[in-house]
Amino acid sequence: MGADLDKQRETVLLGHISGAHGIKGWVKIHSDTEPRDAIFDYQPWQVGTAKQIVRIVSGRIQGKYLVAELEGVSDRETAEGLAGQHIVVFREQLPGLPGNQYYWNELIGLHVFSDTGQELGLVREMIATGANDVMLVQGERERLIPFIYGVYVSAVDLAAGRVVVSWDPDF
Repeated sequence: MGADLDKQRETVLLGHISGAHGIKGWVKIHSDTEPRDAIFDYQPWQVGTAKQIVRIVSGRIQGKYLVAELEGVSDRETAEGLAGQHIVVFREQLPGLPGNQYYWNELIGLHVFSDTGQELGLVREMIATGANDVMLVQGERERLIPFIYGVYVSAVDLAAGRVVVSWDPDF
């Protein structure tokens, strides 16, 4: 039970506050969610290193930005003070995913092995390419491996901390 609760209480980075918007305390948001405005669906946010609890009053797409009105932030100076702060939520606030789908933060740090058993390295980053997501695997050298389950990715075992890929170790 304790390990399950610890897993649920883990936080997940969703984006950051990139600056102030206007004079009434609205903030610009950089979102790492897909679609980007899905960040508004996860409340409350924890902001900054002090994990200040913040609730969204209103949020919308504003051109190439997302902007939000946050509870308790009513002037530009306060909004500017939030610039650069990370936005995180508890893992339990995220919806469950169907089989063979994973949140990127679950994959980062996993050990990657070829289907022949050779360790290729660790997943250091996930990259959206438009066509499919790609794992940046860092070992004795860097590899970019498409995250296509059933084609290149044979298995993901989060509990064991490993991904098995159908990938030539020499490539």
